[in-house]
Amino acid sequence: MNDAIVQSANKHFSSNYFEARQKFRDYVRQAVVGEAAVYSSPAPGPGGEELSTDVGWFGDRGASKVGILISATHGVEGYCGSAAQLDWLAERGYERLKSDEAMLLIHAINPYGFAWDRRVTQEGCDLNRNFIDFAAPIPQNEGYDALAESLVPCALEGPVFAAAEAAIETYRATYGETAYRKARTTGQYRHPNGMFFGGFGPTLARQTLERIVSDYSIGSRHRVLIVDYHTGLGPYGYGELQCEQASGVTGYQRARDIFGHSVTSPDLGTSSALVLNGTQDDYWQRLLGDRHVYVCLEFGTYPPDAARPLLRGDHWLYAYGQAQIESGVGRDIRQRVKQHYYPERTDWKEMVLYRSRQVHRQLMEGMRAESGVERLM
Repeated sequence: MNDAIVQSANKHFSSNYFEARQKFRDYVRQAVVGEAAVYSSPAPGPGGEELSTDVGWFGDRGASKVGILISATHGVEGYCGSAAQLDWLAERGYERLKSDEAMLLIHAINPYGFAWDRRVTQEGCDLNRNFIDFAAPIPQNEGYDALAESLVPCALEGPVFAAAEAAIETYRATYGETAYRKARTTGQYRHPNGMFFGGFGPTLARQTLERIVSDYSIGSRHRVLIVDYHTGLGPYGYGELQCEQASGVTGYQRARDIFGHSVTSPDLGTSSALVLNGTQDDYWQRLLGDRHVYVCLEFGTYPPDAARPLLRGDHWLYAYGQAQIESGVGRDIRQRVKQHYYPERTDWKEMVLYRSRQVHRQLMEGMRAESGVERLM
């Protein structure tokens, strides 16, 4: 056990969104050289509190090379990303920036989901399915359409629930496990109370990201490297660096030049995630093309099959059980979702910080390397 990392983990991981936000604000202020900004959210917290996305900028405002660390795209997964951002600040990563380099830390891009321990935004959207071009034809998901009422039934027990489970098992037996995973997780745009709903238009969280990108002129930079923290897929505690399909194989190659051969790609079938619709990388690819490298740093928690009943309970609660949100039933559902995506165990937190420090080092070195010229490990 690395005692120094354990001490850092105990210090940087938070028990709730509000604690994490205060720590982030304090750390940015203590850095002195940082520039802070607050983007308020209209969504209320569980006790009616004000929510926000907080930003820290470090380095030259005119830098041509910018690294970006983003937490809480899937709100409840923000415990991990927030701690990694705080660790970068506590380790004084900003002191290692060279001239013409900068870092942008975006804390809690989905503050509603973080505060309420939900994956979704205040609109009920999966933010990582919301970055499609809504002016173009909307992706279809006939598999989800067929399973919609079974994946989020109107009851979590009794005949309705039993029929829903039977329908899901019939679908899996008929079409196979991969088809079932694609139907359930790749994104759908017709069922607003359902899982992995990509929205009917840009969410407020997406608009906040676009505002931040505009305010900091990210689109004009020569080289932009993005790390977006997630949890819930893969082996316990392992940090998988996933590319997304939007950047294609060339995006994967750019990422591998910087982060090494542990980078995975859905195009190559090496990622624990499937090809998804409307990921955040769709946005970065449209904005920056080959001037960017995007990776999702995904930390495994517990088996995916354990997540399905938890997410079903979460969506049921907000679709059919709203009167129970603040009841013991509602609080129990939210707590179990939190525990799945944030194992509050020393070993898991230690693994997160160890891998994050490696990725942060690679990112900062990658700002100095030209893709295809110098390969960093």
